Amino acid sequence: MNTTVASTLDSLKSGYDAIVPAGEPWIHEISRGQYFRIIDVEGNQAADTLFFNARDYEERYSAQNTIREQANIYLTTGTRLMSSKGNSLLTIVADTCGRHDTLGGACATESNMVRYAIEKRHMHACRQSFLKAIIGWGRGLEKRDLDHNINFFMNVPVTREGQLTFEDGVSAAGKYMEMRAEMDVLAVISNCPQLNNPCNDYNPTPVRVLIWDPTD
Repeated sequence: MNTTVASTLDSLKSGYDAIVPAGEPWIHEISRGQYFRIIDVEGNQAADTLFFNARDYEERYSAQNTIREQANIYLTTGTRLMSSKGNSLLTIVADTCGRHDTLGGACATESNMVRYAIEKRHMHACRQSFLKAIIGWGRGLEKRDLDHNINFFMNVPVTREGQLTFEDGVSAAGKYMEMRAEMDVLAVISNCPQLNNPCNDYNPTPVRVLIWDPTD
């Protein structure tokens, strides 16, 4: 499998360009054949992301199928993001970071209490951002639809004992990953607000999203 591969697409020629502030959600449809890039603007940021079949929300990203298909727990160039029905949602076609997490999940008010302290319960979390996004979308998605997510740019090594650890990120300012949609997909990002572990260098920052129309 390839790892770091640069894109040939010009950011100045994208048809869509948006900044997602730290701690905020983003939701958007990406048509089949379009290219979708997430940029780690300042470095060490984590972009928690969900994907759905835009025509059938019952079909969504599956971590299990993706890991089984590629025999690797990390995502990078060449990875096909598989759906719950065994179809390709998107393919990663460029990646200047090198690897992305499939196992760490999304932070929640409950996990903030368990991992850190009871008084952390009030702190904003990715599960809340996802819920805010789908409620605002208003097209039938509900809290029960918040399934396992990808953590782009996040570094979650697995120990020899099979435990997960949250470590300093392997990304840096300007690093990005880029995907080609293999079907019409709905993308939902929570630009992680986490202040309690090093996934965001204890300082959440913006990400940038770009979309291009098909090149052929």
